[in-house]
Amino acid sequence: ALSPGSPGIVVRLAGAAGSYSPSHLPSQRCAARPALSEPGAAARGDAGAPGLGEQRGRRGAEDGMSQAPGAQPSPPSVYHERQRLELCAVHALNNVLQQQLFSQEAADEICKRLAPDSRLNPHRSLLGTGNYDVNVIMAALQGQGLAAVWWDRRRPLSQLALPRVLGLILNLPSPVSLGLLSLPVRRRHWVALRQVDGVYYNLDSKLRAPEVLGDEDGVRAFLAAALAQGLCEVLLVVTKEVEEQGSWLRAD
Repeated sequence: ALSPGSPGIVVRLAGAAGSYSPSHLPSQRCAARPALSEPGAAARGDAGAPGLGEQRGRRGAEDGMSQAPGAQPSPPSVYHERQRLELCAVHALNNVLQQQLFSQEAADEICKRLAPDSRLNPHRSLLGTGNYDVNVIMAALQGQGLAAVWWDRRRPLSQLALPRVLGLILNLPSPVSLGLLSLPVRRRHWVALRQVDGVYYNLDSKLRAPEVLGDEDGVRAFLAAALAQGLCEVLLVVTKEVEEQGSWLRAD
């Protein structure tokens, strides 16, 4: 994993943990959606390390600006939020969309709209610390005009048309830690993968900084290793058009 000061990548602090709120769009709480179904039990996210703040990449003014002959190209900017409470689903959404669009409050509002009559909401932790299931992620993406497509693990990854995919969100087992102490248990965790300036990154909120995966071969190798564990689920984040056309699969 790269550190914020490593060459070739720009990551800057987004704010202290727990201080962020919805921004950029007039409504971050998404329109009401019916609960969505998925294969098997609804996947959830897990708790991670104590809050360490979020990071966001600098979308500098250099984008689109001409450079003097011989000047070095500007390093890519990558938005990366760090783990807080059990908010890995919120972090994964913001990381895959590369901007701070969702908050815990917005996710809680989606939960209420998915199950308005439930005394104990089935889509989040009973403790109110997060741990949102896949229905919340799907509804959040729908509110942004996007869709989440389940990847059939029985298909070869060579059939995945990565250029047609905005990003990926994985649900996989992850170790639980209490400070510096690692506990002998594993919980489900949401992780975002995204391409920025032609390079794929692992934007796991438990990482200190984005991890470079490389080109399409690199991200396919990462997915193959994750799926080989047998407990990994993959969501493809695509536009509505791509979902309707099924063009996230290679025609050949």
